[in-house]
Amino acid sequence: MTLEQFFKEHPRAALAFSGGVDSAYLLWAGLQAGAEVWPYFVKTPFQPRFELEDAYRLCEQLEADLIVLDYDILDHETVVSNPPDRCYHCKRWMFSKLKRYAASEGFSLLLDGTNASDDGGDRPGMRALEELEVRSPLRECGLTKEMIRERSRQAGLFTWDKPSYACLATRIPTGQAITRSDLERVERGEGLLSGMGFRDFRLRLTAGGAKLQVLEAQLPLVLERRAGILSALKADFPQITLDLRPRVPID
Repeated sequence: MTLEQFFKEHPRAALAFSGGVDSAYLLWAGLQAGAEVWPYFVKTPFQPRFELEDAYRLCEQLEADLIVLDYDILDHETVVSNPPDRCYHCKRWMFSKLKRYAASEGFSLLLDGTNASDDGGDRPGMRALEELEVRSPLRECGLTKEMIRERSRQAGLFTWDKPSYACLATRIPTGQAITRSDLERVERGEGLLSGMGFRDFRLRLTAGGAKLQVLEAQLPLVLERRAGILSALKADFPQITLDLRPRVPID
């Protein structure tokens, strides 16, 4: 099945839209196929501001109206306790709310951007999507991340080379309660590092501060800007350590 065939069979759908590579391409493809696809962005403390900004930018490019639903995931006690399957509980909670809201606006079908490269064995959140009968056209049509990036580039979408991004909650060790203040300082820290030229990196909380994980190509940049990194992050992180094992990009 192709995406065009999928949208011919399902000409009206709500889309869980993150502003990332996959959901951006899926929105473009649906609109190109002539389908009525409405993008919904679920805003929580787990999403950094730049994700919402990218979502607005992409929707403006495609002349689509973005619907933003503001929910506080920190009201969910199980998610806040940060168990090993936190992602399942988080996805179940968010997509349940999104599905109900979309249904209230007349949408019986909810889509997400899971692609054919995503491994369900490593993603407990995918179980929640299956339980809620959320459809993943990119995965169903066999489109891998590499294919989606290339097609997005050809379509002129600025998201085509955007690094894959995991929510801010992934920066907090499993079993450690998630707090708003921790999420905010991680977001501040990663924003400062991004401004220094770092790309596709992670700043993970540790007992004494934070651990920086970067791509192998950017390890020299860490040493070059070591003093600036320490100065910029010291207010939120007394100690900064560097993971000498290069971060492997997840596509």
